[in-house]
Amino acid sequence: MNNHESAYLRAIKADDSIPIEQEALTLWHKDLENSFRWTLRPILQFLFAILLHIIWFLKRLPLPQFSAHSFLQKTICWFCKNFVSPEANLLILRHFATESNILNFLSENTNHSYRVNLYPKIIDDMLENSFVDHDQELFESFAQLGNIQSNINESTEYHWHSWQPINMKDFFIEHKATQIIDFETAHALFMCLFCLLLKRDEYRDAINGFNLDHSIAIRIGKIINDNSLTEYAYNKYPHYLVGPWNLGQRFLMHGFFTEHMYAKLEAMRQQQMA
Repeated sequence: MNNHESAYLRAIKADDSIPIEQEALTLWHKDLENSFRWTLRPILQFLFAILLHIIWFLKRLPLPQFSAHSFLQKTICWFCKNFVSPEANLLILRHFATESNILNFLSENTNHSYRVNLYPKIIDDMLENSFVDHDQELFESFAQLGNIQSNINESTEYHWHSWQPINMKDFFIEHKATQIIDFETAHALFMCLFCLLLKRDEYRDAINGFNLDHSIAIRIGKIINDNSLTEYAYNKYPHYLVGPWNLGQRFLMHGFFTEHMYAKLEAMRQQQMA
């Protein structure tokens, strides 16, 4: 036992009530122990939040809109490779896979043909399997799904043809001494870049896409006959559009949601394949 660890941290490490894979929990717990997170993060997060709202205001003015997707992706990948902690980078790579799997399960088991293929294994893969594509694939998936009552697979033999189980050995992060920034601080910086380098409607859509967690939970719950899945969705009611306030927490809770849903479905897949 780590004698320097708080009683609360020991408690959550022992708690397995919420379905989430141990690999993801281990990464998150290590990120929580990052000393940078508890010293400079609150100051930087406060400053970045102010900057974000200034950029948001300026982008809402009736001025010519611009975007720089390629530069945005290159900047984020460079920053991740050089300054973001290895565990935070692995959590980012996992998130692409968890959400891609969830959306593909939803499409397959409602007899829709649209598939998401965003499964980066290294940071440079995110230049192609980009954050911008990540958002657009989510929106296109829902555009294709249509009515919630249509073509639902009512069998308990679910389809997994597009499912790609996450194996942490498939990911590779080159470790550097400068990689010290925790997950939340990195996101605080990234959200300012996104707001600046996306068009105003692109960014508004991106930060409201989290609220589709509620719809995903409802739709998958209907497929697997489990109405409790909506409890995992912190972000709810997609018809209510929000701004950048409290964005950091909503982003993190979206990440937890996809990890919860992935672990739930992966356990079902393994049971079905046994």
